[in-house]
Amino acid sequence: MRVKVCGMTKPEQVQELDDLGVDFAGFIFYPRSPRYVFKSIPCEQIKKIKGNINKVGIFVNAPVDEVLKSVDDCGLHMVQLHGDESPKTCEKIAEYISVIKAFRIGENDNIEWKLKDYYDAVDMFMFDTLPPVIQTEKGAESYGGTGKKFNWQLLEKAQINKLFFLSGGISPEDAEAVKAFAKEPVAKNMFSIDINSRFEQYPGIKDMDKIKLFLNELKK
Repeated sequence: MRVKVCGMTKPEQVQELDDLGVDFAGFIFYPRSPRYVFKSIPCEQIKKIKGNINKVGIFVNAPVDEVLKSVDDCGLHMVQLHGDESPKTCEKIAEYISVIKAFRIGENDNIEWKLKDYYDAVDMFMFDTLPPVIQTEKGAESYGGTGKKFNWQLLEKAQINKLFFLSGGISPEDAEAVKAFAKEPVAKNMFSIDINSRFEQYPGIKDMDKIKLFLNELKK
């Protein structure tokens, strides 16, 4: 089972993930995030990270030119769009690099309706928890991870005809639940799982022992 570890801020930890066989490392390019990558790593240092691991840049409503510049400057392999990007915006970026479009799913959402205009615009989907709305100086926002558990059952009756990442508060204790979900019919297109805050010592600093144990449990 493929694994993506998001919110990376230390090149040495990315190297550790690569040594463990983790498939994807996520770098957050959203300045409001506590895991904003440029607080810790300059672009040229991200570009120098080598190995088999794929570097994924996470953006929230960023201009297309800004995303593409970051792809080149930082040597990214994929882009994850985690805001309210339109299908047209996604398509422009997908002409240049593989795109994952994240959808924050709530209890009453019509999932198939949310996805329908994006099938031809992106390469993969990601499903995450709908976070609470936060009031900021620029108005209400509801972006970013909260560590809140995603109710995977919301996906079970949906027709999802595209590869997807499963995210949303996955914890070290969830290995068996992940393996069980992987046997559900809807999971035939589950490409990877995505882990983040439940595997941290504090924002951006991963607990590598928890990650190792989780990976071992997934392999059993």
